[in-house]
Amino acid sequence: MTLQDPRAGAAPQGRRTIPLAEVTLPHHCPRPVRMTVLDRSPYFHDLGAEALDRIDRRMRTSTWAAEEVIYRAGEPAGTLYVVADGRVRISQLTAAGTQTVTDILGPGDMFGAMSSLGEPHHLQTATALVGSCTLRIGQEAFREVMVENPTVGLRVVDDLAARLSRAETDIGGQGTDTVEQRVARALLRLADKLGKDRGAQGLLLEVPLSRADLAGLARSTPESVSRVMSRWKKAGIIDSGRRWTAVLDRALLEEAADGEG
Repeated sequence: MTLQDPRAGAAPQGRRTIPLAEVTLPHHCPRPVRMTVLDRSPYFHDLGAEALDRIDRRMRTSTWAAEEVIYRAGEPAGTLYVVADGRVRISQLTAAGTQTVTDILGPGDMFGAMSSLGEPHHLQTATALVGSCTLRIGQEAFREVMVENPTVGLRVVDDLAARLSRAETDIGGQGTDTVEQRVARALLRLADKLGKDRGAQGLLLEVPLSRADLAGLARSTPESVSRVMSRWKKAGIIDSGRRWTAVLDRALLEEAADGEG
């Protein structure tokens, strides 16, 4: 497969030419895609077609090029987003002044913040990892959704409680978990969220995941993550390339996550 500028001449026979525009431009969000991802999202799942249609009418669509910033930490918060297509990287600034990845989101995942939910400013930065499309809804429109669908309000409360619990667990586990455990858990979370089952080829993560990105997810250093990944690659537990990672032996990775590997 060959990438070629559409202004250049024809590609050699037998090779498919992909215009650069196909690679770099953001995705689009047609209605069938919007309805599907809304039904997959944690707040709006299983509300029914009519309710989802009313929510979709309140949503606004945005497209983003790869590495385009959606919002930055410190900016006023007043919008919730749903990933409709592509991948979104969530990162935050460390005490040392470097950006560290805290999550990678795919279709159906929600992100953002609202002052009405106790977050007047964004605490993290959201960036399109690849060409992406998002849906967004403002505070007033979201209040209307919760009034029309009390289930959504209950799910918001449950989500806020779950976030607090995860934060407490992360803080408590930082001093006891090994690097291997944290890397394994990060890979398993990504595999569950974004992995594509390729049979004998394992669970494929088609995400440009750098060692620095994985280090942020695992709360470690790129050097430590590289050593762990190299060992697992030699052992046949994972495989990786420039823009992809594959989990080849999930059972062994789960053992590593439990501290048994």
